[in-house]
Amino acid sequence: MRARTQFSTIVIIVFLLAGWTAAQENSNVKINKVPAPQTSPASGQEMYESYCASCHGKAANGSGPAAPALKVQPADLTALAKKNGGKFPADHVASVLSGAGVAAHGSAEMPVWGPVFRKLSSGDRAQVQQRIANLTQYLESLQVK
Repeated sequence: MRARTQFSTIVIIVFLLAGWTAAQENSNVKINKVPAPQTSPASGQEMYESYCASCHGKAANGSGPAAPALKVQPADLTALAKKNGGKFPADHVASVLSGAGVAAHGSAEMPVWGPVFRKLSSGDRAQVQQRIANLTQYLESLQVK
């Protein structure tokens, strides 16, 4: 029951581009919290655009439309390899996405995607792993050279 409660309080929170309304000042940005939409587990890009871009931005540089409303600014996901000596930390990224050993990544505003992916995949472990692998590979493709 605790996992379900944690799932509903942390993981269902997804900031969607279609769900936010911004005024001219950052303090007036309003974020609507909605359940995660179904996406193809085969498309890392589709998952990124549906689950990540509203905060991290379409260019993955941390400048999404919901970013001004967050207490902790989203990470620049294009610089993960650069910050890791030029090597993309695929295992670490996959671990963070799955929620292995962390309550949330970035901040409490950032959901852990493993439980979301389990729900979207009806508990199918292979599909959850496919989602994590494909999203990780997509993030790797976005790295600055």
